[in-house]
Amino acid sequence: MRRFPLDYDRYIEVFGGGGWVLFHKRPRNDFEVYNDFNDLLSNLFRCVREKPDLLINALRYVLNSRADFERARLALQQKNTTDIQRAAWFYQIIRQSYSSGLTSFASQPHDLWDDFPLIQQSSRRLKDVVIENQDFERLIRHYDRPTAFFYCDPPYHKTEGYYQNIGERGFTEDDHIRLRDRLLKIEGRFLLSYNDDGFVRELYDRPGIVVQEVTRLNNMRQRFEGGAQFSELLIANYDMDERMRATAQITLFE
Repeated sequence: MRRFPLDYDRYIEVFGGGGWVLFHKRPRNDFEVYNDFNDLLSNLFRCVREKPDLLINALRYVLNSRADFERARLALQQKNTTDIQRAAWFYQIIRQSYSSGLTSFASQPHDLWDDFPLIQQSSRRLKDVVIENQDFERLIRHYDRPTAFFYCDPPYHKTEGYYQNIGERGFTEDDHIRLRDRLLKIEGRFLLSYNDDGFVRELYDRPGIVVQEVTRLNNMRQRFEGGAQFSELLIANYDMDERMRATAQITLFE
C-alpha cells in the first residue's frame, strides 16, 4: 500500500484472486473494482457480498473428509447448479485443499464454522465493491480514466501452469505481452507485481516505466522449510516512492 499513488479516485484490482490486497486496503471514498477471469472466484465473491447467510447455511454441515472434498471437487463440473451451491463447493475445496491448490486434500483439521464470522466481515467490506468477471484487457479498457489506479498481480512468468485449476483457461506468454501493451496505453496509473525474470524485465524496459526490486518470504518454504527469500519486481508508470516521501515529511513536521 505504501507504493500506491497518492491521488486516485478509482481502484481496480485486475487479477483479484483471493482479494488479499483489496481486504488489506483501507476503505476510502474511491470507487473499487474486484475482477478475476475465473468465474468460480467472481461467483464466490458475489455470494459473499450479497448472500453471506445463505452461503454459511450451505457450509454448515460440510465434513472435513477426503470423500467429501472429492465429492465437492467433482460436483463443481456440473452445469445446472445454483450460485450459492457452486460458491459453497468452491469455498470448501479452497479451505480443504493442500496449499489452496484445489486439487488434493490437505488432510489437516479445519472447522469451517470458524470461518463464518470472516464471511460476514468480508460481506461488509465488499458491500460497495464492483465485482467483475472479465478478460483483463477488456476490463482495463472499460475502467481506464486519468484518475484510475490499476493494481495487477498476474500469474508469474513460467508458473502459468499452476493457475490451470478448476475454472481457469491458463495464462500464456502472449497474455503477458497483451497485458504489457494495454498497460502502456492507459490514461491512468498502474502497479504491477511480477517474479524477477529476464522476460519480464525486457517486456517493461520502456521509457517512463519504473522498476523496483523487492524480496518477500516464499510462503510455502516458510511453512515447511523455515523460510526463503523470493525476488520480485514492482513495475509502475509513476513514482512509487512519492507516498513514502510524503509520509516521512508529515512525520518530520508533526
